[in-house]
Amino acid sequence: MEKGILMVISGFSGAGKGTLVKKLLAEEEDYVLSVSMTTRKPREGEREGVDYFFTDKETFERTIAENGLIEHACYVGNYYGTPRAYVEQQLAAGKNVILEIEIQGAMNIKKLYPDSLLLFVTPPNAQELERRLKGRGTETDEVIAGRLSRAHEESLGIDAYDYIVINDDLDRCVEEIRTLVRAARREPVRMQDFIDRIREELKVYQK
Repeated sequence: MEKGILMVISGFSGAGKGTLVKKLLAEEEDYVLSVSMTTRKPREGEREGVDYFFTDKETFERTIAENGLIEHACYVGNYYGTPRAYVEQQLAAGKNVILEIEIQGAMNIKKLYPDSLLLFVTPPNAQELERRLKGRGTETDEVIAGRLSRAHEESLGIDAYDYIVINDDLDRCVEEIRTLVRAARREPVRMQDFIDRIREELKVYQK
């Protein structure tokens, strides 16, 4: 079975990456969202192994020590991390695994998995980003200003991503991601096949 691709989807707050991920998961059977491990308590309706793997601090720290997480962070007093075993099992089963994480985590993933695909989602311009944030109608002007300031900081690191995905049309954007994933899955295999074949053929010319 052809191994799946590990892809990181990052993006500015308000860029629509969550909507993109939901659409991909709804339309593609071979896409799965990585399930994170956390030490926080389950919220109403959350399911073990679906929304999160819920655990305690001692178990989480032991998992870190045993190299059982491919990335982790502490946020508001709770640990969050990506279990290595879950991701690698899904990849081996041919699934394309999505990690929806921020830039720092993305860089760590690229070090551990050089063949991973890093995608950064952005609106076509900063004005559109501000419009979307204000259009939510759920946050104060102060919070929106903070998110835009954070977006500027994030913009300084997006050149490390493999591709920038401009989310100005949802359907077109989803199709673009599908195309990038298909290329990432197939081209390296085909290239290695070609290298092996040409080397074998060229043996007859060895002196």
